[in-house]
Amino acid sequence: MSIHVSEPGRPVGTRLPEVFRNRAVGNVTELEPEHAINPRRSDATDAEVINAQWSTRRRALEEYGQVTGQDADAEGSYLPASRLASTSLISLPASASLEEGLAAMNRHDIDHLAVTADQSVAGLVDRQWILNWGHDHPDQGLAETFSHIELPAFLTATPETDAHQLARLMLAHHLDAALLIDRDGTAIGMVTGTDFLRLYAEASRHEGSV
Repeated sequence: MSIHVSEPGRPVGTRLPEVFRNRAVGNVTELEPEHAINPRRSDATDAEVINAQWSTRRRALEEYGQVTGQDADAEGSYLPASRLASTSLISLPASASLEEGLAAMNRHDIDHLAVTADQSVAGLVDRQWILNWGHDHPDQGLAETFSHIELPAFLTATPETDAHQLARLMLAHHLDAALLIDRDGTAIGMVTGTDFLRLYAEASRHEGSV
């Protein structure tokens, strides 16, 4: 169970953290000794420590839900990010232009786009970032390709990541989306701020009906 923040950078090869490259992602109690906690930032390892400490409670909640047939996703309980994620993930190669990125977003009615390089995840951009870049660089315009631009930081998480912890890190890093990465380093879905709002709205509606 991991959450990682990839720093801004050009999409050259994969920008996924080393933990996602050629290594199987472990279970919720796994802590990597070679990946030390950086006390100056809220990075992935902080989430791993917290999630590992709560792993016993989560397993108990899951087992309770299976036995009683009730939903164990009460506020504060373990909620895997995969339960919120959309699997409708659109990507473009880094050789594509920003204009092509906007066109793809409009065509699929989405606001986020994964950027790939050499068949690997190299970045995550949203509509507002593309528009802001075009505004700040009028000489280059939206004809510029992603490969020549420093793409923004982005979050990656595993499907088993606690959605509550993911939400906290998205807020801390001022990011409104995160990619879900499987054990092979392949992007399999995306969680956005809208997904959390939808979850909150559904929970509120359920409480109101009760």
